[in-house]
Amino acid sequence: MKQRILVVEDHPINRELLCDWLETEGYEVTSAEGLDAAFAALQRHQPHAVLLDIQLGAEDGATLATWIRQQPTLRDIPVIAVTAHAMTAERQRILQAGCNSCIAKPIDFKMLQDQLDGLLAISAKLSLSAENRP
Repeated sequence: MKQRILVVEDHPINRELLCDWLETEGYEVTSAEGLDAAFAALQRHQPHAVLLDIQLGAEDGATLATWIRQQPTLRDIPVIAVTAHAMTAERQRILQAGCNSCIAKPIDFKMLQDQLDGLLAISAKLSLSAENRP
């Protein structure tokens, strides 16, 4: 079974680039242009991970990470922030909002693959552990 990734990105070219790369890497990809579409996508089909643009036009993508962490069925999903604003203070704000990691634009796809591999492996172990609890 392919792992599902939700890409939340408002810029059409960036969204297409991320989706195409992920599909080439063998992931099943769903995309959302903004927060409303992302909330709806998360409620329809739970992904294995979320790639989240932090600056979604006038919307703050970090709100989605905070919301995900508050949902019992979604809170363990890895969230990787993708942002053009990766200064230390912004990075800390992003991580405090609930993102597992933060990758700066332009995206280093090797780094992104390493982050996805690591976070998806941890998430799979957590899921397996939760399924084996009495």
